[in-house]
Amino acid sequence: MTKKLKVVTIGGGSSYTPELLEGFIKRYHELPITELWLVDVEAGKEKQDIIFNLCQRMIEHAGVPMTVHKSLDRREALKDADFVTTQLRVGQLKARELDERIPLSHGYLGQETNGAGGLFKGLRTIPVIFDIIKDVQEICPEAWVINFTNPAGMVTEAVFRHTNFKKFIGVCNIPVGMKMFITDVLKLTPEDDLGIDLFGLNHMVFIKDVLVNGESRFAELLDGVASGKLSANSVKNIFDMPFSEGLIRSLNLLPCSYLLYYFKQKEMLAIEMGEFYKGGARASVVQKVEKQLFELYKDPNLDVKPKELELRGGAYYSDAACEVISAIYNDKQTEHYVNIPHHGHVDNIPADWAIETTSIIGRDGARPHPRVTHFDEKVMGLIHTIKGFEVAASQAALSGEFNDVLLALNLSPLIHSDKDAEVIAKEMLLAHKAHLPNFAKAIEKLA
Repeated sequence: MTKKLKVVTIGGGSSYTPELLEGFIKRYHELPITELWLVDVEAGKEKQDIIFNLCQRMIEHAGVPMTVHKSLDRREALKDADFVTTQLRVGQLKARELDERIPLSHGYLGQETNGAGGLFKGLRTIPVIFDIIKDVQEICPEAWVINFTNPAGMVTEAVFRHTNFKKFIGVCNIPVGMKMFITDVLKLTPEDDLGIDLFGLNHMVFIKDVLVNGESRFAELLDGVASGKLSANSVKNIFDMPFSEGLIRSLNLLPCSYLLYYFKQKEMLAIEMGEFYKGGARASVVQKVEKQLFELYKDPNLDVKPKELELRGGAYYSDAACEVISAIYNDKQTEHYVNIPHHGHVDNIPADWAIETTSIIGRDGARPHPRVTHFDEKVMGLIHTIKGFEVAASQAALSGEFNDVLLALNLSPLIHSDKDAEVIAKEMLLAHKAHLPNFAKAIEKLA
């Protein structure tokens, strides 16, 4: 790495950017970033301007020698970049609202990373990520891309399956929340060495062991969750509902909160349908929170990340990204929980899968942790099903073919009728046509 350390954040007008900057500021002693570039699109310019001004105040308040720049020209910003972070939302929150409302209008779960909503977010996002990668390969080929754009698992799968770009790591806040929960429940101190054996796919991870100073304390943790005394859900955008004791004890695993959509599908759908009939959806709540946040961000006296940012469902994404960047820059060889290809490291899944697992990160990137070489057989059926959905979705994003969309949708366990899949696919393609340019021919036939 050069002495001049440059980070480019694509989607710089995101409400999460102050958290990212806060992470960089508090790590400045080990990650001396000299330039932070905030890149956005024309539609996001107003938010980008507000974030840029807040970032300048935060840097001045912290007294670190970092400069912040803003640009609507991605290629200009990428010159000499060392790290590129991606936190974009194609179509902004209005598109998310369609991802949630259209499936719900047909009686199906509407969620931005699962089922029909997750599929269409992926279809909009994957081509844009590929364009970014092409620019990186041309302009700053030594840069690492740290992605926390959802659906992170589907995006990571697409990158490693359909491009030759290797310096790409997918980051999610779910394992971070689970780690914070474990630290709190087990009353750990910063001096304690915590190791977590986590495996699965993005938004479908399980913990099978927790090691504190080399000794397992998993049974103690599992008992607390199984008995209902503890809730492992630290995510603001999912209704908090405990898994049944029978499920937890029979699995002998700790599932992440997103598995509520599969193990409590009936209950989660009932809750979301209730909200839908009252005129609400999670996207509506998020838009209100966003509006309040940006009003706060405009305050010329605000020069730190406001506490209210934690009301957003993706809190701590940015902190995870900062940790990954620091581990690469400083060749730390430390434990993290990220989305990467495993290249045959796990002995009972296909070698070409991208997975989310405990990993060691250093100068050469991330590799699966030596402790996690086998996925628990009890949950392999569900994992295979979702990976089949991700692979089909990544293919559809590239092909722009209606039948490929139908295949992906029908492979999702959250869709229960091939006829409904067809209706939902047509309606969502038409609703999102402005952000699906490679589906132009397919959409023209539907119109």
